[in-house]
Amino acid sequence: MESMDVLAQRVASMRPEEHGFAYFDPHASTTARGDLSGWIIPAKDLYPYAGMPVTYGSQERTEMGHKTEDFVAAYERRGALVPGKSVTSELGLSVDAEPRGLPAVDNPLWPGHTPGGSSGGAAAMVARGLVRAAHASDGGGSIRVPAAACGLVGFKPASEPVAVQGFITTSVADQFLLHQLEPNPAPRSIGLLTEPLFAETSVQTEWLRAAHEAAESLRAAGHRVVEVSAFPEASQTFEYFTDIFSSKIARLEHADYLAEFLRERGRQVTPERLAEARAFSAALPQLLRDFYGVDVLLNPTIAGDPPRTGAFSSLPPEENFAAQTRWTPWSSLFNIAGAAAISIPWPVPGRPQPAAVQLGSLTLDDSQLLSLAAELHR
Repeated sequence: MESMDVLAQRVASMRPEEHGFAYFDPHASTTARGDLSGWIIPAKDLYPYAGMPVTYGSQERTEMGHKTEDFVAAYERRGALVPGKSVTSELGLSVDAEPRGLPAVDNPLWPGHTPGGSSGGAAAMVARGLVRAAHASDGGGSIRVPAAACGLVGFKPASEPVAVQGFITTSVADQFLLHQLEPNPAPRSIGLLTEPLFAETSVQTEWLRAAHEAAESLRAAGHRVVEVSAFPEASQTFEYFTDIFSSKIARLEHADYLAEFLRERGRQVTPERLAEARAFSAALPQLLRDFYGVDVLLNPTIAGDPPRTGAFSSLPPEENFAAQTRWTPWSSLFNIAGAAAISIPWPVPGRPQPAAVQLGSLTLDDSQLLSLAAELHR
């Protein structure tokens, strides 16, 4: 059972850059009882919680929450205590944890480097051992990328395209419990994909090695593993993903920097183009199954070690977006396809920081994918 007194003492001893909270209530409590009683699970600061401020990743957007987000309310009803809000990037638009006008979060494993994002505060607090699990969300990799950057487990459940909520944890077992799923192991077929899909970029040796070692581990466990390459429609897929992603903020009133760049990109998406993108998204799962002929794709979660804090935000917005894509050249595939995907850490000999591998489903449901991941991360 986690203790609010202990958490409050630890948070008080840390700088905001360390603890990852955008808001913390040391007196938070709950009267709900259920299977999550004794858990402390912060809510991501993209989502309102009644009685707590919400910034949406920008000091200028701060307002008081009047109604608790349904996903958060659901795990709270199961007995979890919500002590505050975890730092996110503005509107969840970038894969770092640098909210506008607020402290950037530091990576516990890589001091001076980004913890990833947009659920970077959530990842940092779990990696520091402040909480067992933290609420997160994923619209293009925002659960899996920070999990990979901080040596954690990040699970994106299957959903409608593009975004879905979930959790960052230290174990696959906790993902089963949080999502109320039961293990369902069986022999599977896996496609090892180390070629970047959505950007021309090199992949760091340690992260390539992790994917190959994970593939060998699955092969040794009796699964069929084959090496595969990028599917022909990869470039088109990312363009459609960007259409859908950016169109969601096309009506945003106040925006600058990256938000303004993506808003203007979204305003260029005509209704006809958006309908085309959504039709492609609906057809994509079958296209991928037909092309790859496997149950799961296995790849490095990200292309290399986390860059230094400010590496993305120091760039002009268009270059920022391109640099983020080069670091995360696989993750958004499973957002536009609406498929389940999970990042799990993988040890790197000779250093304390792990790499990470992603398992992305083409045919498996959430419990089946988690069961496969559990074979790699016990």
